[in-house]
Amino acid sequence: MRFFRCFGWKWGWRSQSVVQVTRSRVLLRILGQQTRNAPRGGTDARFDATYIWLGAEQEALSDEGKLSWYDSRANDPKRSAEWRLYYQSNSVTELMQPGDTLFVARRPDDRLLFIVTPDGTTIQSQLLWLFGMSEQPGLQFEQRELTPDTSGELDFAARYILDELGIDADEPEADLLDGLIAPFGLKFPTTRVFSDLARSSLPDISAREAPDVALMAWMEREELLFRRLERRIITERIACGFLVDGDADVDGFFGFSLSLQNRRKARAGQALENHLEALFLANGIRYARGAETENKNKPDFLFPGQAEYLDEEFAPERLTMLGAKSSLKDRWRQVLSEAIRIPEKHLLTFAPGISENQTNEMRAKNLQLVIPRGLHATYRPAQQAWLMDVTDFVSLVASRQ
Repeated sequence: MRFFRCFGWKWGWRSQSVVQVTRSRVLLRILGQQTRNAPRGGTDARFDATYIWLGAEQEALSDEGKLSWYDSRANDPKRSAEWRLYYQSNSVTELMQPGDTLFVARRPDDRLLFIVTPDGTTIQSQLLWLFGMSEQPGLQFEQRELTPDTSGELDFAARYILDELGIDADEPEADLLDGLIAPFGLKFPTTRVFSDLARSSLPDISAREAPDVALMAWMEREELLFRRLERRIITERIACGFLVDGDADVDGFFGFSLSLQNRRKARAGQALENHLEALFLANGIRYARGAETENKNKPDFLFPGQAEYLDEEFAPERLTMLGAKSSLKDRWRQVLSEAIRIPEKHLLTFAPGISENQTNEMRAKNLQLVIPRGLHATYRPAQQAWLMDVTDFVSLVASRQ
């Protein structure tokens, strides 16, 4: 894939439907110089495009359309080239505002992605990290190419972000994965069985010696196993068709699609808790999973346990709670009221590149974010200094027991 980015739009750009980029070598390298007769004159290249708007923490919208790339001065040899990117008005472009960030990506099949994100959002931070671009938007173009030769196999964080865009990354070690899931046929095992399989398939990884590495590897392996089996099941279901008495079964199709989405979300959270439980056991940490506190709240993990939490004579400074969320969005506030006796809450997530706006609010709410060490690089330097990794969290809990 080839990616570039443009920043800092001024008032009025939305109504013009044109990005003017005179002599932009970056865009010329990505979109090329093709010669076709265009309605406006000059050279013109037209692309199929998916328009994507990713707003606040849980807002997303997409639309299909076209994008045109042309030299508006091609018929006037006395003037230097003035290349323009012309976009259609649609539900996505109607939402754009001055100061938003525009990412344009050209995929190997020549389809373009037109991705708009408001400034200061988590998805903007994630895309900036993924494409290796400047931390601060400006009036400029930047470009990075992601290919198998330059980026190698995409890591967990990269696949996480691409999944947010609806892009399926290549699956590494396909033969190994197929061998591991072969006993399940075309049925999903329980999440606990899948989690156990993921850990047992990585026998050289030690949760005692490297908690951060272990948790990352276990989660990544389970995610790959799940997606591989899911693909097999979907392929078989599509091959059977969605028909009822010879007519299209629309309700059946939507029901199947919804079940896939729900399964992905539910299993990811359960898998994270399963692997954390295995990690705590390996490190001799006492804990209670899903124990009830006040108002029937059930934090994911209480340390050292429910009995100690309910014992008013047990020192509160020796208590710890941990929320666990594979993805975050806006749900981090849920953990704030889950254990009243514990003033400082801890939250572990695999979400890369959470925005500074979000992490600043977490700090103000006395919520400490725990991020596996391998994902710290997706955050800005000021955030990294505050983040806690898994190893440090395990040491903290052990010292209180």
